Amino acid sequence: MLVHLQATFAAYANRNAFCIDNHYYSYRDLADKVGSLRLAVRNINGDHVGLVVNDDIHTYASILALWMESKSYVPLHPLQPLKRCEDIIGQVGITTVIDTSATTRYHNVEVICPQGVASCSECFYDEIFYDASRVAYILFTSGSTGRPKGVPINMGNVAAFVDSVPALGVVLTSHDRCLQMFDLTFDLSVGSYLPPLLCGACVYTVSPGKIKWQEVYRIMDDYELTALLLVPSVIHYLKPYFGEIEAPSVRYVLFCGEGLPVDDAIRWRRCLPNAEVWNVYGPTENTIYCTAYRMPHEHVQEHNGIVGIGRAMKHVHAMVTNGQGMPVGDGTPGELCLAGEQLTEGYWNDERKNGEAFFEAGGQRWYRTGDICAVAPDGNILFMGRLDSQVQIQGFRVELGEIEHVARQFYREQVAVVALTEGSGGDTVIELAVETDSADDDALLLAHLRQFLPGYMIPAEIYHIYPFPQNASNKIDRKKVGEIIVSDKAKRQ
Repeated sequence: MLVHLQATFAAYANRNAFCIDNHYYSYRDLADKVGSLRLAVRNINGDHVGLVVNDDIHTYASILALWMESKSYVPLHPLQPLKRCEDIIGQVGITTVIDTSATTRYHNVEVICPQGVASCSECFYDEIFYDASRVAYILFTSGSTGRPKGVPINMGNVAAFVDSVPALGVVLTSHDRCLQMFDLTFDLSVGSYLPPLLCGACVYTVSPGKIKWQEVYRIMDDYELTALLLVPSVIHYLKPYFGEIEAPSVRYVLFCGEGLPVDDAIRWRRCLPNAEVWNVYGPTENTIYCTAYRMPHEHVQEHNGIVGIGRAMKHVHAMVTNGQGMPVGDGTPGELCLAGEQLTEGYWNDERKNGEAFFEAGGQRWYRTGDICAVAPDGNILFMGRLDSQVQIQGFRVELGEIEHVARQFYREQVAVVALTEGSGGDTVIELAVETDSADDDALLLAHLRQFLPGYMIPAEIYHIYPFPQNASNKIDRKKVGEIIVSDKAKRQ
């Protein structure tokens, strides 16, 4: 894979590799910066290097340089609390941080400023010692204990992903113009920048500090992009403009990161008349995404209004289990478990969590995703929600996704809704958060819910929050929605 990058950069030296903040950088520009950084990081202590993930060409060059020097990057978000980032540095034992910021906030480690390193463009073509078992990156995700947990992904995992994408039929060329809308702390960023760079395409990034969905729309329109990897929340906010959007240049649009509402996807496809629309799925632990479903023009597979997630990709094995690691029959809901070449070796220095999340079966190591799924008769997988989104109400098992689905139907899919539970008093109460600032329709909404849901599934209270908060991955921040509701309750008391 890395040798392939060297060949691609040489073949397409004069073509554009990146467009960052409306400024183009050629593959020659990128190769020069990677080469200089290879020399700068070659002899530093440690295999894992902290990387402050600013949106600039030096940061992307740093990733490639570290890989070519058999080192990993550990992304440190420039806007996240310093103590959180320092905790990550401590967990991994990082002694060096690469930081393109004008002023670094890291003073207890060695800091490399890429803009100031000695030039060594020829170093880009130095020999690469590839080892599939070497860590490529370590992403830290929210942990249930309140402390972020590290997910190391090795070069073999990344190579398996890269090989799986064209096997789907999603084949990029040097003429493609590809969107990269994700923070580099989110693994979908790797799926957005790496496949294009391997084929000589151009990557268009979304600058931080701007409203993501607006910037996505602008870049799509201004640069006539051809390939998009999006989170569904983006098109949720673009819905008012669907009548104005026409993007015939788009060949592929992939959705990942959260459930894709089928009505949104169908309406979005009308804006992209020449595009294949894919819903892809995958936890960080299984390297970016690992199942894929190409949406047909009719009879889209869905459950509770959420598009199915398709079949396992080339190097992935998927199994729906009964909770004890035993497969269930087709059509029977169970927990989706994953195995194969894209699977992480385990959480960073967390044997307790590894024991909970991974198990052995059939001679393979499997990961428990925590997602409820079922296999349709044709072999495609339907996504039914999270295990932790199921609650017991009056002895009945309730899937909160069903409540959300019925509420979205009331709003004709124009409004996002989140079903919540609250158990501060020892009981379980369903509450519904709606992304509007008006309670005028509450009575009609409740009447609609009562037409389709049993009494124990009717929300006890409706909250109005506009707009819904989003997390760093541009998904609806359900935890923050819950915190807003708790705060609102406290003010009432």
